[in-house]
Amino acid sequence: MNKEWWKEAIVYQIYPRSFSDSNGDGIGDIPGIISKLDYISSLGVNVIWLSPVYASPNEDNGYDISDYYSIHPDFGTMADFDSLVAEADKRGIKIIMDLVINHTSSEHEWFQKSRRGIEPYKDYYYWSDSWPGTPNNWTGFFGGGTWEYDEERKASYLHLFAPHQPDLNYHNPLVWEDIGKILKFWLEKGVKGFRCDVINILYKDSLENGKKKPILTGSEHYLTLDGTHEILKKINQILSPYDAFTVGETVFVDIEDAKLLTYPERKELNMVFSFQHMEVDQIMVKWFKRKFSWKRFVSVMDKWQRGLAWNTVYLENHDQPRSVSRFGSREYHGESAKLLGTLLLTLKGTPFIFQGEEIGMTNFDFTSMDEIQDVESKNIYAILSKLNIPKGTKWNMIKKTFRDNARTPMQWNGRDGAGFTTGIPWLGINGNKYEINVEKEEGDKDSILSYYRALISFRKEHDDLVYGDYELIRNDKWVTEYRRGALYIVLNHSNKEIRREREGEILLSSEKNRKNGFLKPWEALMERR
Repeated sequence: MNKEWWKEAIVYQIYPRSFSDSNGDGIGDIPGIISKLDYISSLGVNVIWLSPVYASPNEDNGYDISDYYSIHPDFGTMADFDSLVAEADKRGIKIIMDLVINHTSSEHEWFQKSRRGIEPYKDYYYWSDSWPGTPNNWTGFFGGGTWEYDEERKASYLHLFAPHQPDLNYHNPLVWEDIGKILKFWLEKGVKGFRCDVINILYKDSLENGKKKPILTGSEHYLTLDGTHEILKKINQILSPYDAFTVGETVFVDIEDAKLLTYPERKELNMVFSFQHMEVDQIMVKWFKRKFSWKRFVSVMDKWQRGLAWNTVYLENHDQPRSVSRFGSREYHGESAKLLGTLLLTLKGTPFIFQGEEIGMTNFDFTSMDEIQDVESKNIYAILSKLNIPKGTKWNMIKKTFRDNARTPMQWNGRDGAGFTTGIPWLGINGNKYEINVEKEEGDKDSILSYYRALISFRKEHDDLVYGDYELIRNDKWVTEYRRGALYIVLNHSNKEIRREREGEILLSSEKNRKNGFLKPWEALMERR
């Protein structure tokens, strides 16, 4: 296997709005991130993925960009960004940014000129008067239709997400020229790559009606088409001289799709985020209850481990609920958080840690929709309301899965503001900040944080955990076991003690008071046999 720096990297995702507030306005910012670089460095990670900090009206928390060349004032200035890149570099940390180019904000200059019919921007977006026929029957990612009527242009425009996120028209070569300029601007600033937002839906082959589906009617006209592959090759050509890498958020891809997107000889993306393992608890049983199976969970990950030459490995991010609340144990919170960390850092691929994951942050204790900021959750809730679904049922359907679960402020300490802010936080702080916070875990050698540091150090010392081959050995209701090169990883994801008939040389265990010949509840270990 070819060695690459991004294969050996460990990525730490920062959601800037919720990480560290330097000025007391309740919103995290770039100076706040700079103030925490020593902490990030102490984890042993060497890449920061920065969620959007561009100028934006924040209808979708920065994933609706109004100016790709500016920093949102909430986050600071361009000088602050330059300082972040420089200070991170001093600590051996690279910065990658979010690249959101399927759509812009409706407040972007391109769209404002397009809606007025000003050239050359008239066809920068998909307008119903630019194509034969009338708006189609497509349905969007946030629910509902995908067309919004614009009174000024007297026409409708396409938006696969929210109405304020109009889709760019890549049939127009000028759109690509402008995107290429944006890429070079940030690469020249020292950015070492991009996480590419919903990158496999850029190209729409037509605006014909789609085949009716329970979700995303019309998706056959834009999911992972040849036109998108061509765009990705152009992106790769721009990034190659900078030794930068790309990771694509790719929706509804299977392994064969992922191979086409990531095989080195095709020169498109370096790796992709797949979502199949994130969907195993979405199978509905009985009355809107989600049943999770570790065996099914591991089976899906095993399929991708075997199927792709190189994976991303992640268990949570800004769009997913907290992994310990989702896959762990309430009774064994700390133990299960450590086990999940072991899984994250020992599978084949580049691991992505989301802020707070390293201290075991949990889903928020929201009690009503009034506390929610997430536009996707609000849209879905509104659709459920139109279907006359009872209030309690609606709440139970979305409270465990909405995106704000991961977006609550970072818990630095147990005091007011959780060390995140001296002001009023933009989103509520979890009530368990007193038990789960960095300050408390820094002083505990047996904490989740201490174990993450040990895990990352262990990974760097053992090349098998990066380039070693992978083999699944055991996958049942209670125990998962797999091999990476000469190392064996054993996970007891149950609340009971498990007897072991065979035990090798224990190199690292999540349980400080482990018992020879047994696996304690939620114990994770690495051994050599």
